Amino acid sequence: MNRATAAVRKSELPATVSGKRALATQEAIDRVRSSLGRSGLRWSPQREQIVMAFLKQDHITIRSLYGFLNRNGRRAPLNTIYRTLRVLCENGFAQARRFGEETQYDNISAKGDHDHLICTGCGHIVEFEDPAIEGLRQQVASANGFHLTGRTLELYGLCAVCRVAGSPVVRT
Repeated sequence: MNRATAAVRKSELPATVSGKRALATQEAIDRVRSSLGRSGLRWSPQREQIVMAFLKQDHITIRSLYGFLNRNGRRAPLNTIYRTLRVLCENGFAQARRFGEETQYDNISAKGDHDHLICTGCGHIVEFEDPAIEGLRQQVASANGFHLTGRTLELYGLCAVCRVAGSPVVRT
């Protein structure tokens, strides 16, 4: 059976984090702090706020992260957000993904490999894992003499809400 988990709509940010995720977030913050130091960037209160807000998300754009931080009284310059997310990507905490018009940063710090369903109407993203798809990937790679070093599967369509609302299909 597929294990599917709904991701946060790109503009929504939860106010709290569950206890298990909070522990994972603190561990990730500690690892990020070390990575920033190795990358020559200092750990500052601004960077900590950026990292904490990012680690509570599954997918977020820089614009959404910037708006969230500033709406909540945590001033953060865009260049600091860009640099911080670049380091997060370089050190395996985040992955930049192009879903539609904006780059979204996927928090991969506490997840394994996964795939995405993306609504072309509203931008809603659903993450899922499927052992059958993974097996097929391996089978196709092996049949063609490949050893897989990366993976991306993005399926585009309309979510149930947009289908009911009659949203037009937006091509990405």
